[in-house]
Amino acid sequence: MIREISVELGMNEMADITDEVRKFVKESGKNEGAVLIFNVGSTGAITTIEYEPGLKKDFPRIMDRIAPYGEDYEHHKTWHDDNGSSHIKASIVGPSLVVPFSNGELLLGTWQQIVVVNFDTGRRRRRVILQIL
Repeated sequence: MIREISVELGMNEMADITDEVRKFVKESGKNEGAVLIFNVGSTGAITTIEYEPGLKKDFPRIMDRIAPYGEDYEHHKTWHDDNGSSHIKASIVGPSLVVPFSNGELLLGTWQQIVVVNFDTGRRRRRVILQIL
């Protein structure tokens, strides 16, 4: 079973997609297994975080320390764009996540939400594929 969802996000914004993943698992009718959550594209990422106002600010700030926007990236010379840092950040966080479920419920921690992150330099519609495993 596969489903695609999409979320429009600005640079360094994230969206909580936990409820959509939870609904997908319920609709699958499966009792146990895992769900794959995959971001389509090389400047977005999927991870878990406590989705609260402080971390929504902290996460992009710290990621920008790791791969600062405005640095001279070789990628810019290849494609004549400005999103080298976006690709680095997305590669570090990763494009996918697998979450197990039991009794039709995601096995997440109390403060653990599934998020999609847009690291690109402009607004992007992030396509996310969900698949029951």
